[in-house]
Amino acid sequence: MTSGDGGYLIAPDPDAVRLTRAVRGVDHEGREQDIAVVEERPLTIYLNGQEIVTAMTIGDYPEYLALGFLRNQGMLRDGEAVTGVDYDDELEVVVVRTDRPTDHEEKLKKKTRTSGCAVGTVFGDMMEGLEGLRLPQAEVRTSWLYALADRINRTPSLYLTAGAIHGTVLCRQDRPLVYMEDVGRHNAVDKVAGWMLREGADPADKILYTTGRLTSEMVIKCAHMGIPVLASRSGFTAWGVEIAQQVGLTLIGRMRGRRFMCLAGEDRLVRDADAAGPDEDRRHQRKGRDLSEEKT
Repeated sequence: MTSGDGGYLIAPDPDAVRLTRAVRGVDHEGREQDIAVVEERPLTIYLNGQEIVTAMTIGDYPEYLALGFLRNQGMLRDGEAVTGVDYDDELEVVVVRTDRPTDHEEKLKKKTRTSGCAVGTVFGDMMEGLEGLRLPQAEVRTSWLYALADRINRTPSLYLTAGAIHGTVLCRQDRPLVYMEDVGRHNAVDKVAGWMLREGADPADKILYTTGRLTSEMVIKCAHMGIPVLASRSGFTAWGVEIAQQVGLTLIGRMRGRRFMCLAGEDRLVRDADAAGPDEDRRHQRKGRDLSEEKT
């Protein structure tokens, strides 16, 4: 949904139709009750006349997901003209069209399954395009990080309604702009990337906040998007840290209240707020712990 409160440009809509369904079960005391569970549905992405991938997704913002996926896999080049993005709701297909012929048959033969989210794949050479890449110089103030975490944690979301979901938020300074959710954290990042591509958003002054683990794939996607800061409530992988150090990306994880760890790009940090402020309340601590344990 588009936010009308002067805050988010796009925010989660937990009440949107087709994103969840009510399922009756029994609790630990044997009592029947209905709970909301997240829907999964396939989305097949075509680039011109070629089928690229079928991803399992919650089904919102399919055009952004398709554009972002193709951009983050290097199948849409910088400056390439996209002439059309067509979504068929009945067939659950998105066709992205460009002004030049494309053939990614060889690239599609090589694919690496990503860590964590079983539906995610990274095609071809994962490090392709990172050699020599240096991200924009920028600063990230600790006051911004504290404000973002507080605002995002309190935003109504599909996770708070049904769980089993990941979130990614595009931010500028202390303002969250675009908040996307999906069953796979890679899908949520791709939706943000698709929005940025469609809107021509400048990545140089942005922060990418994710609820998922800071793995190599997440760092690579953030770097290819040109965003200099990646932050998460969750933890790190060693390869993710190494790549962040290589490309000069500021990598911040384990954010809890006013505590965090920065394992790369510490030179961008400006400590302008008291780190001894109040911790998160128990509800948000529980949310962070659950999210870090999500495996889908």
